[in-house]
Amino acid sequence: MKLLLIFHILFLSNYVFAKGSDYSIVIDKPFNNKLLDIGQDYDRCISAVGFVKKYNTKTNHSNTYTDAFDYLESISNAYGTQMQLIKVDAGANILIDKSSALSSFSEAVSLVKTPTNGYYIGGHTMNGQIILVKLDSAANIIFKKVFGTKNFDRLKNIVKLNDGGVLAIGTSSTSRNFSDPLFNSGLGLNDIYVTRFSKDGYEIWSKKYGTEFDDNGIDAVEAQDGSIIIVGQTMHGQNKNLMLMRINENGNKIWSKTYTDRTVMPKKIIKLKDNNFLLSLSYNDELNKEQIRLIKFDLRNNIIYDKTIHTLYESALLDIKEFSDGGIVGVGYVKDTFNTDGLAMMFDSKLNMLYQEHYGEDNYDMLNSLVILNNSQVAAAGIHTDVNSQESNMWILKLNRDASVAQIASSTNEFYEKLIQLFSNEIKTNKIKIKKDLTIELLDNRLLFKVAKYELNKTQKIFLEKFSDKLIPFLHKNQDIVDTLEINGHTSSEWGNVGFSQNFLNNEKLSMNRAYSTMSFIFKSQNKKLQNYLGNIFKGSGYGFSKRIILDNAEYKEKSRRVSFKIILNENK
Repeated sequence: MKLLLIFHILFLSNYVFAKGSDYSIVIDKPFNNKLLDIGQDYDRCISAVGFVKKYNTKTNHSNTYTDAFDYLESISNAYGTQMQLIKVDAGANILIDKSSALSSFSEAVSLVKTPTNGYYIGGHTMNGQIILVKLDSAANIIFKKVFGTKNFDRLKNIVKLNDGGVLAIGTSSTSRNFSDPLFNSGLGLNDIYVTRFSKDGYEIWSKKYGTEFDDNGIDAVEAQDGSIIIVGQTMHGQNKNLMLMRINENGNKIWSKTYTDRTVMPKKIIKLKDNNFLLSLSYNDELNKEQIRLIKFDLRNNIIYDKTIHTLYESALLDIKEFSDGGIVGVGYVKDTFNTDGLAMMFDSKLNMLYQEHYGEDNYDMLNSLVILNNSQVAAAGIHTDVNSQESNMWILKLNRDASVAQIASSTNEFYEKLIQLFSNEIKTNKIKIKKDLTIELLDNRLLFKVAKYELNKTQKIFLEKFSDKLIPFLHKNQDIVDTLEINGHTSSEWGNVGFSQNFLNNEKLSMNRAYSTMSFIFKSQNKKLQNYLGNIFKGSGYGFSKRIILDNAEYKEKSRRVSFKIILNENK
């Protein structure tokens, strides 16, 4: 089928908004829309791809169609599911917003940067073809390729190769035509389908891999020696097994292994700086809850680390990346009884979890992909659904290294540096820690609360008096950009021999009492002028045990019994 690719600009000035002063951009358009992959441009901006939907509400009765795809093709240049590219700057401003009008409906699933600050964008049409488009830095087309078998094909990812080309990996259904040159290698109903392209867009080779069962292509990564590790999933009845395979640069198999020890769902593979590999997957535990598993292995398939991340709710990491110091970040989702949230986790180089945070509202939110930025912040792309809405929106979220949400306000970095300087002595002596999102955590054990206590002791009062004598005048001096000072109470999760409901309520009340006693003491310690100022910015809240401290995948109960402070800047300043 001849492919016509035309990019047109859609103006979103009425549809883009950031939530508060956090770098959380929701691009709200009609119908369901998603962002599925993200990268950083050489100008330090962020680009993400996914799809949007437009539909024609007018009915054309002049033609009669017997094939659904013929009908879709007849209207698709202006309507339907369309590949979408979004580019944003550090101030959360939209710089590029382009969607494609293809001769068949399509979705973009993967993005790779080119050396000229352009893009490779990979996707697939709704009638089973795979698309690879190369764009320049302004999103103008350099070349476009439509490829695949005579089957129903789906692209999962495109992988940048060291020679400047890309590898496309996905899934192909059983061949329907004996003239298909790949027919003899189609082993099951679905097979792993891999195609290699040169940097100029020439197809070098295209091959299928699999078993007699159903196999799906999930991801791939190039090794230091030019060979390629393929990740797939084999499905046999109710079983879902992991398949790992190593092929050479010509696509010939070096080794292959299928793991049948338990039902697993592979998500992502990356090559680490030590030239080993890290695989993110999920499995169902004994309670049939989806849990996270990380496996580090070498080129010969020897396991170095095999780590299970136990969480209270169902969770999965859909994408992982490595920091320059060997730390790992992953994003995905976490599901409780009522809703799904975006999830981020930070690990050290030995896969010990350092931080985890949930993001979103009381509906359906998910982070599909991430990129580590030049300043060690993380940008993630995904799906956000507003409360009481049935339609998903495109979502870009920027995070700090500690998994807190980065701020949009241009004055944040300067304010943060001044705050660090103001409390340099307290930081050096490990009394407090100040995060880049302007959260202040108390570290000294003497400043924490005893079990079930909320009244301040003498040590806490002495510290808070000195602390507030610095903080409150500083905030007042910068009142033109300071919106709120939050004091948040926290608890550990235990409460005697009571049920969950009473445990939750008791801890919620205790956390609010801790916030109130701290707020009351600081307020009474100020002169009347500063009390009047605090009356406009003070906010107290209790988080109960929802943000308890986790260390080595276990609750650190003593550290959880605390209060924390958070400064929120005025986003309009």
